[in-house]
Amino acid sequence: MKPEKKYPSEVYLNGKWLKPDEAYVSVFDRAFMFGDGVYEVTPFYKGKAFKLKEHLKRLQYSLDQIQVAFDAFSLENLMYEALDRLNLNEADAAVYIQVSRGAAARSHFIPEKIETSILLYAFPVALEGFEKKTWEVMATEDKRWHRCDIKSTALLANVMANEEAIAAGFAENLLVRKGYFTEGSHSSLFFVKYGVLHTHPEGPGILSGVTRAEVINICTDLNIKVVEKAVHIDELVEVDEIFVTGTTTQIIPISSITHKNKKVYIASKDSITRKLQRIFIDRTRK
Repeated sequence: MKPEKKYPSEVYLNGKWLKPDEAYVSVFDRAFMFGDGVYEVTPFYKGKAFKLKEHLKRLQYSLDQIQVAFDAFSLENLMYEALDRLNLNEADAAVYIQVSRGAAARSHFIPEKIETSILLYAFPVALEGFEKKTWEVMATEDKRWHRCDIKSTALLANVMANEEAIAAGFAENLLVRKGYFTEGSHSSLFFVKYGVLHTHPEGPGILSGVTRAEVINICTDLNIKVVEKAVHIDELVEVDEIFVTGTTTQIIPISSITHKNKKVYIASKDSITRKLQRIFIDRTRK
């Protein structure tokens, strides 16, 4: 059964705090028509932001890449206000930000005069207990566009990939392009081979994960070697551990991978993953 999702009780939209049923955008909003917008999600542990600068920096990167002139860092105070208004300033929560290019008469080219549209809201998230989870996942062809580094609202390919996994009883869909793993439908991906971490290099093929970067930082502190190189599906016979990371996923080990109705990986170890989880908990709960 799919988890039930609820609307937040209040959202910020273009300068006003509104109830969800009062918050409307134009039918000509380009995020609605083209997916011409970007978004970001930032976690808050008991009201304390985790890597806030890095999340806003990633939002700014996406804005710059699609040529929307907006200062992502100007939203910081609103993020805390959203938590306060929903009484989440001492709870585990997250803040969602969406920036649309705005509303204009429909055209494939970008209109010269257009006003940016901002949506922002906070919502509670269950961030505790992730270390007790393991995921069985599937793997399918990566059918997304070639600018996955932009955190775009145009997520149809991700949605379809995730729905395929959930409908088949799996927790996630790991994406494969020309035989090489890129990332999950909504997660970053790590492999452990002979005590060395492997992950797809940053670039247009993956989203630059903030939690992914923190895992690499932890590995540096632990003197665990990290190789930023894509892993081929045929290399799974050499892999001892696989785990995924994400803003609210955090760090979750993969127990098995099914590809084309056949199990192609079953976890044999989890010691490095568990060590990374323990340190991540220490860093987020300080």
